[in-house]
Amino acid sequence: MTTTEGLNGIGAGAGGGRAAAGEEVTLFVARRVDPGFEEAFEGWARGILAAAADHPGNLGTGLLRPAGSEDPWHLLLHFRDAAAFADWQASPARAACFARADVHHVEVARRELHGMEGWFATTSVGARRNPPARWKMMVASTVAIAPLTVTANLVLTPHLSGLPVVARTLLMAPVISALMTYLALPAVTRLLRRWLFPS
Repeated sequence: MTTTEGLNGIGAGAGGGRAAAGEEVTLFVARRVDPGFEEAFEGWARGILAAAADHPGNLGTGLLRPAGSEDPWHLLLHFRDAAAFADWQASPARAACFARADVHHVEVARRELHGMEGWFATTSVGARRNPPARWKMMVASTVAIAPLTVTANLVLTPHLSGLPVVARTLLMAPVISALMTYLALPAVTRLLRRWLFPS
């Protein structure tokens, strides 16, 4: 594989419709890497994801390794809204990353997800499938967040009882959000994958 087709894919216009005003945007890009160049690609991928993470409006990035030797790598970029996403596309930091790219990896698929759809694209299963129905996303989110909320109230609230309600909430919210994003929701997505993503 020696083509540069799609090399500028991370951040270029992607299918999936337009995001509603203020709606978060998640871009998933699949790239196939020539055998023997995996280490070089991973270094490049982590570089562009680090640049994206430093960009204003970025809410997180991720890199999913291939499940098998013939499968592509997946890069995830999550932005606050369409404006932040568009600003990243035009950024000098992004352009500099692609200037350093080689010809041993090529884009083979891309998906742009909006709102809650992006929450369910943090696993290899979610990366390959269409987003679940919104009512299924609501059920899965409830299953993920309910135990976190109960646990936070049982464990954290007693230690924060001396603080005003607003301060207590501001301290607990990021903890619950981080656990939801990086632990609970990926676990629930894997657990319910057959129901969320029926064949």
